[in-house]
Amino acid sequence: MKKNLLLLTFSLFSISLFAQQPDSIVFKNGNFIVGEIKSMDRGIIQIETDYSDSDFKIEWEGIGYMSTKSLLLVSTTDGRRLYGTIESVDNNSVSVTSVEGETTIVPFNEIVFLKSVDQGFLDRLYAAIDLGYSLTKARNQRQFTIRSSAGYIAERWSLDATYNSLSSKQDEVEDIKRTDGLVSFRYVLPREWFAIAQLDFLSNTEQLLDLRTNTKVGIGKYILRTNQYYWGFMGGVSFNNENYQIDDDDRQSEEAWFATELNLYDIGDFSLLTKATVYPSLSESNRVRFDFNIDLKYDLPLDFYIKSGLTLNYDNQPVMNATKADYVWQTTFGWEW
Repeated sequence: MKKNLLLLTFSLFSISLFAQQPDSIVFKNGNFIVGEIKSMDRGIIQIETDYSDSDFKIEWEGIGYMSTKSLLLVSTTDGRRLYGTIESVDNNSVSVTSVEGETTIVPFNEIVFLKSVDQGFLDRLYAAIDLGYSLTKARNQRQFTIRSSAGYIAERWSLDATYNSLSSKQDEVEDIKRTDGLVSFRYVLPREWFAIAQLDFLSNTEQLLDLRTNTKVGIGKYILRTNQYYWGFMGGVSFNNENYQIDDDDRQSEEAWFATELNLYDIGDFSLLTKATVYPSLSESNRVRFDFNIDLKYDLPLDFYIKSGLTLNYDNQPVMNATKADYVWQTTFGWEW
């Protein structure tokens, strides 16, 4: 009875409103919304309407039926990438019809990603920025942190960038500075494989490091990928260039690299991202570096959020007078677009 009611509700509103709005969604509780689907990622579908200044964000599991006129990129748990319009077959599966008219039936719970391919350049961009500041009377200590990210998502590739900085000053003590970031390009291959090219950079006073740039290429695979999480492995080779505070300590080396990444993004308003990377040197005897990141994020209304995270960098063969490890724990307030 409930299934029939959903189908009837969907049919009635589709007939009257479909000509005006391209995409329609009916929820499992019988409510509906019409507009233009922009994306679905990490279990949240985003839809734009004419009657709201901001986009609606809806849990994917709450959808009973949907139908689109928008051309969408669809990614599934088994690594398939389909292009076409979507029409619910029942409350358990949808049909994806390509521009050539070919139809593929996909179980609803196997869809992990949607993206409108009709959108312009700005619609494919994302960005986020976090800021933190503290002031302590003792020795006039001031600390400022910034964490930021931006990216672009296309049909078969994505470009991501991050920039993070910490600056701490206090009277009669040497300033502490740390900056890290990356630019990463990923190209989607069949069956959940992807190619990756990435440039990392790091500067910190704890390890006497003026600048480390690490250029790496490799290949990766998602081992598990659902609407609630993904877990993947990556690996390849890299070229590491390091400039230290003392010029005689500068290094260049070749490394292998292996990484694993886990992203949990359906824990209520929380999400968790963690990544570990090990760099065994190919050109320096017995040298091994290790990077680790973990971020816990809590979503607030109006696209604001609070994020707390740890970044650790380890080198078992540091230069003289430098420590083997440097880490920073930051808690910041941010906004994302």
